[in-house]
Amino acid sequence: MTSPAEVTWGATPRGYRRWEKSAVLGHGDDVWLRVTTELMRWRVKTRSGFAVTPDAPAETGARPIIVAHAFGLAVREPVEVVAVVRRADRVGFAYRTLPGHPVSGEEAFIAHRSGDTVLLTIRSLTRPGDRARWRAAYPGLLLAQQVARRRYFRALRLRAGR
Repeated sequence: MTSPAEVTWGATPRGYRRWEKSAVLGHGDDVWLRVTTELMRWRVKTRSGFAVTPDAPAETGARPIIVAHAFGLAVREPVEVVAVVRRADRVGFAYRTLPGHPVSGEEAFIAHRSGDTVLLTIRSLTRPGDRARWRAAYPGLLLAQQVARRRYFRALRLRAGR
């Protein structure tokens, strides 16, 4: 649904909140190599305060467990990687949420190049999760999602500049 291999993102499925943003992470081949390597190893998540188990590269069909830590709680977020792209100018992946995740939807992390410039694009489709307690918490989860997105961009930008 988030089409990480595509430059232009298609139509939004009914009932989902759509979000997309791109930011420059740096310039040059060294930055590109570092960003793409770290992105595919989930560092965009782990450097943003999440745990990802197992610690393995994103591959289509993989079902890692992401754990979010907030307010002294650990929230398990089961996901499945549904798409991976590895091209000379575009690298990334998308995962969909599985039952038990606080929200329902898909998220994509895409590193891409425009000339010498290295960018990160994040795409997200979100709707309330399947459990009543998560549906009730949905407005708060949307706020937490905004905080996490800022952290995602910072996680790879800081590393890319080193």
